[in-house]
Amino acid sequence: MGPTKQGADSQFSGVFSVLPTPFTSEGAIDIVSLKHVVDLYINAGVNGLTALGVTAEVSRLDDRERDLVLETVIAHVGARVPVVAGATAEGTMTCVELCRQAKARKASAVMVSPPRMGKLNSDAVVAHYHAVASAVDMPIVVQDYPPASGYTVEPFLLLRIAREIPHAQTIKLEDPPTPLKTARILAEAGDLKLSILGGLGGAYLLEELMAGASGVMTGFAYPEMLVEVVKLFRGGHTLKAADAFYRYTPLLRFEAQEGIGLAIRKEVLRRRGALLYPGVRPPGPNLGASTRDALDQVVGWMRKQGVEWT
Repeated sequence: MGPTKQGADSQFSGVFSVLPTPFTSEGAIDIVSLKHVVDLYINAGVNGLTALGVTAEVSRLDDRERDLVLETVIAHVGARVPVVAGATAEGTMTCVELCRQAKARKASAVMVSPPRMGKLNSDAVVAHYHAVASAVDMPIVVQDYPPASGYTVEPFLLLRIAREIPHAQTIKLEDPPTPLKTARILAEAGDLKLSILGGLGGAYLLEELMAGASGVMTGFAYPEMLVEVVKLFRGGHTLKAADAFYRYTPLLRFEAQEGIGLAIRKEVLRRRGALLYPGVRPPGPNLGASTRDALDQVVGWMRKQGVEWT
């Protein structure tokens, strides 16, 4: 097959920032901080936002809180950028209902991971997406994130979903090695107008763009860097894009620590003035003194490289 025409000119390209859910020190949702973090990302020049993603601690929110977050985000964003709403659920009926709620709230799209199953069944996965597409006439971002789905979604299945369901031609690809998988999917896509967005904290953004990705969907606390890298790369300035990217590698690497990464991201957003309190809901771990000290060292090293911390 020849090279695919990618969806880089679609609404699902560039940088989509995944919003955290801010909490007060008592554990309630902090609406003021949620609005502040929305403004931080939009003012950085992102192309869109994602609410109720995995790193929004969505599994720790009840139904009322989910609706409050989505309502707040969409109302505060207005018409500035599109908003994708996470709607993953283990049951198809539950997923459909979450998607209907997202549409009622005027979300621009929904993001759905394949449901967890005891044994991988490709037909059941495809049927799940068919049910969503039949229930809501809106774009579907297929999230390929094994920790959420419980298994690795092979390229053939992602392509089958995209071919059978025109609404599901955007993939959030978080199954490393992501550059290799991105290139493989696009090479086999034929005439499909796919948009593939990286994730994983933006750790492989540059290589994903080189492999043909349309952009990235992540909550990295410095979206300015992501926006700059995508802009420079698209402008043909690959070396400048690499320079912009690698100046932030210490923080990307530090934030990628399993288990504690979200707490680090929230602390950086607190230091940037977006969050009043950086706490993660139990049983998620919060930062101890040693991790805070290490973050201080990372910030110091990056400042020496000319990175401004504002």
